[in-house]
Amino acid sequence: MHDTPSHLAYGRLVPSAWLLREHECATGVREVHDRSASLRAFFASYVSRSGRVHNPRVERAFAAVMREPFVGPGPWSIAIPGVGYVKTPDADIAFIYQDTLVALDPSRGIHIGQPSAHARWLDALAPAEGESVVQVGARTGYYTALLGHLVGPAGTINAYEIDQDLAARARVNLKDLTQVEVHPRTGIADNLPKADAVYVNAGITQPSWAWLDALRPNGRLVFPLHAVGRIGGMLLIKRPAHGTRWPARFLSAAAFMSCTGPQDDDAGRRLNAAFASGGVDAVRSFRTDDDIDQTCWFRGDGWWLSTSDVEHPSGLRLR
Repeated sequence: MHDTPSHLAYGRLVPSAWLLREHECATGVREVHDRSASLRAFFASYVSRSGRVHNPRVERAFAAVMREPFVGPGPWSIAIPGVGYVKTPDADIAFIYQDTLVALDPSRGIHIGQPSAHARWLDALAPAEGESVVQVGARTGYYTALLGHLVGPAGTINAYEIDQDLAARARVNLKDLTQVEVHPRTGIADNLPKADAVYVNAGITQPSWAWLDALRPNGRLVFPLHAVGRIGGMLLIKRPAHGTRWPARFLSAAAFMSCTGPQDDDAGRRLNAAFASGGVDAVRSFRTDDDIDQTCWFRGDGWWLSTSDVEHPSGLRLR
């Protein structure tokens, strides 16, 4: 019998069983992280180019934020719009670093939205370092984390998620981002915090006045305007320093689960007709005055969309 420690023998240091296990574990973790980083780099490049992103900060955000915590354990169900779901054969993370809809709850049709579409919309929202953002419809927090990366530690994200289970998951996933606060309630409510940008991830037939009121001058609102269960468009509105005519344009087609809140059935039918008739690309301004003229593309309740440009002293325009 020898009382020499098991990792010491014949005058030289050799790994003991536990040291080997520690080494193998650490090596395995590094390999997983290295593979995740490699997949994210390509994924970020792909979705940014597919989404026609202009700002390189958006690509860097997609490359930095891991998707694994937000999609949950695999295998995963991948949504094929209009068809259904296909389940991945295993939990290989390569399946979640693709430009697809990963289901969070297939029974309710709840997904993490298509990355290239969000890349385009985040590029248009243009959150800057130190800015404050209100997000409506956080789900498990993946795009919240991207917003947190874009505004940085000096910024602020107030994320709203009405589904209590999803909000609880988001809180866990985002616990290390001190600039993010998750609110487990509706984001259509009075007294929202003032924000430089509002990012809405739930469809609605009219913009909430709460979102518009929350915007600071030069603030941006991006939200999906469409009838319940239908396809519409992602609308970008920018708030001028003053006045009732705000620059606006549609960014792309969009289809989201609908907001739990005010939905106007008549407006929904008229929106369907407006989108079907075309002219979406011609929309240039959002207006809250009563001077409705021949440039009106769609009339809502107290607001309308015009094909006429806006000129105002601040010089704020949409690119």
